[in-house]
Amino acid sequence: MPVPAAALTSKRVSKTVPKPVPKPVLIDLPYVPLEKKALPAGRPREWYVNHNRRLKAMRLAIALLDSGVYLPNQAKNSTIRRMAEDVGIHPPSDITCHMVRALMRYSR
Repeated sequence: MPVPAAALTSKRVSKTVPKPVPKPVLIDLPYVPLEKKALPAGRPREWYVNHNRRLKAMRLAIALLDSGVYLPNQAKNSTIRRMAEDVGIHPPSDITCHMVRALMRYSR
């Protein structure tokens, strides 16, 4: 049985010194949101509505997680609306509240 040519070549083991792992950089500056850009023109109105709804749901989900609400079943509509009031966001609709819970569910 013939042996493939690749099996006959010896593999060289490199004797390199492992690089030290860099230490994590602590961020001591406050978070500054990115500058807002205009949304692309020419899309159907429904696309803009859904886009803004997803952004609102994401902001609310992050605020809830930061406040200690980690499970979707802890985030009732009243809790989400109270958080929106605390953060300074217009009260979300039932659909947006559902999206907040979905984001919390699928982030696990």
